[in-house]
Amino acid sequence: MPRLALAPALLAFSFAALPCRAETAYGPELQGFDYPFPVERYEFTSQRQPLQMAYLDVKPDKPNGHTVVLLHGKNFCAATWEGQIRALTGAGYRVVAPDQIGFCKSSKPGAYQFSFRQLAENTHALLDKLGIAKPIVVGHSTGGMLAAHYALLYPKEVEQLVMVNPVGLEDWSAKGLPPISIARWYERELKTSAESIRNYEKATYYSGRWEARYEPWVEMLAGLNRGPGKEAVAWDSALLYDMIVTQPVVYRFPQIAVPTLLLIGQKDNTAIGKDLAPPEVRPTLGNYPELGKAAAKAIPGATLVEFPESGHAPQMSEPEAFNKALIDGIGR
Repeated sequence: MPRLALAPALLAFSFAALPCRAETAYGPELQGFDYPFPVERYEFTSQRQPLQMAYLDVKPDKPNGHTVVLLHGKNFCAATWEGQIRALTGAGYRVVAPDQIGFCKSSKPGAYQFSFRQLAENTHALLDKLGIAKPIVVGHSTGGMLAAHYALLYPKEVEQLVMVNPVGLEDWSAKGLPPISIARWYERELKTSAESIRNYEKATYYSGRWEARYEPWVEMLAGLNRGPGKEAVAWDSALLYDMIVTQPVVYRFPQIAVPTLLLIGQKDNTAIGKDLAPPEVRPTLGNYPELGKAAAKAIPGATLVEFPESGHAPQMSEPEAFNKALIDGIGR
């Protein structure tokens, strides 16, 4: 297995450390926000409409013959995987990181039946175009739910599955979250601001701590949500939240038939729509120390690695430990 060399610049997230201009507005496909690697486009037709999926395809100097596909979370983009891309390519892996339809630099269709199956099929079509037959699929947060669906849909075409603090480790509706209309999700999304993003991420992603290197990712999302396409962005976001809440994957964990690694920050308390749940229900949702163990037990042969001091995004809060655990885990 290739040894991981962690340069100081990598751990500092060189791209994320760049200063951001206050109140910058970005286009509906994140026009004006630069990624740390060249962005490529996959143009295809889905649900009777032309779409484009932005993606990064970063190749190592010394290939080891394996490809890692990185699937971002709801409030993340391909660019937020920068530290992992540098670590993985340094260890010999080719890395493909797409922006899913409805997110970041990809199309924002006004009428689209979002489902995890559809997003998995879109991703599979992209990988087929790139000639990638059996990747290691890594998904974080909502991307973890997507990665699980991908492994269920294409079990013979996945080398390994890695889920990083995935949402969907529990069925929130079954636990008491009331029905939330798309109109209500849309209304909430239109109110998104840098302050609301920062406060949520500090509490949930970074367990109450904040560092300057997280700020560019806040401005990335805030600029997208304050830009000229903010209504389209908010509408797709509402559709995606409905998808996440109404399409739980936890019941199918026993059917996952590929080697699986779970990387779980123990201070995570994520539960979509938790603030809309009855007060007596809220404390029961998003208990990741319990949820991670339950998922590892439900998925045949799964390996669980816990990060005691991390919240929802261990790959960003403690990248050195995370990158080592990831590369050690997929290299076994």
